[in-house]
Amino acid sequence: MPGGSVALAQSWGQPSSVASQSSPRTVRPESDSTARRSDPRVADTSDDARHGAIQSIPFERLKPEARQKVANVLSSPTLFRRMPVHVTACDPDLYLFLVRHPDVLVGIWEELGVSDFRMAQTEPGIFRLADGTTATVTAELVYRDHETHIAYCEGEYRGPLLRKPVRGRSILILKTGYVRESDGQHYITSRLDTFTHIENATIDFLTRTFQPLVGKVADHNFLQTTAFVGSLSRTTETNHQGVQRLAARLHRVDPKVRREFATLAGEIGQKTTREASSQTPLGTPVAVREEWDEETVTR
Repeated sequence: MPGGSVALAQSWGQPSSVASQSSPRTVRPESDSTARRSDPRVADTSDDARHGAIQSIPFERLKPEARQKVANVLSSPTLFRRMPVHVTACDPDLYLFLVRHPDVLVGIWEELGVSDFRMAQTEPGIFRLADGTTATVTAELVYRDHETHIAYCEGEYRGPLLRKPVRGRSILILKTGYVRESDGQHYITSRLDTFTHIENATIDFLTRTFQPLVGKVADHNFLQTTAFVGSLSRTTETNHQGVQRLAARLHRVDPKVRREFATLAGEIGQKTTREASSQTPLGTPVAVREEWDEETVTR
């Protein structure tokens, strides 16, 4: 993990302000479980992490309807999990674009034949995800700024062993840091906090029982997604024309978004060519497009 990204990840691993404001306690030697919780590379389901995740939500900036949706999930979550922090080399503009247009990422997976999921944008900031047989999810991006993205999700799962569909709601809180190392490479540090509420009492019990297994699957999926984004960034830098051709084949993505993706790919390729021919001064702050840096979603 690059040096600057290490420092950022370690700062995210510090105890939350909720914990620091609690009453004084006797200091005891740090246990193995406490040490693991303080390591940002390890998943965390502790109360400290949960309180910290809640405190990171800018409730005052959410629209009233979104604030109520978030509060409903937080009032009785079945599961909470802070996934391990991941660091990947990636162009910051491409990263933000994919976070705010997840249908582009899922569309690329579909085009490459590596996923059965299908996603389409139904309204600005609202996406519908389905695997065609068992699961459907509607995800709404209720808040976004440079470092924080919050999505509210409602989903349904139908399985052959279930009498009734299982319904659930979740909140995803993505925290992002941006570092440019001494070699000029941009690194993205990502952490995902998830709160999930399952409506069926029996499934709720089973989910809690098998939480370690479910959590490990979620951790793996998050790791694979961030790794793929980094790989796509490297491909765009070296073969932006190929990525532009790929953009044209994403038939489930809105044509305007496809054009924006293709334009961004071209800009990244051109920027890489310029930087290869003339060394960019080190220490230059990371610049992110202003039109992609709104604090709230315009609905």
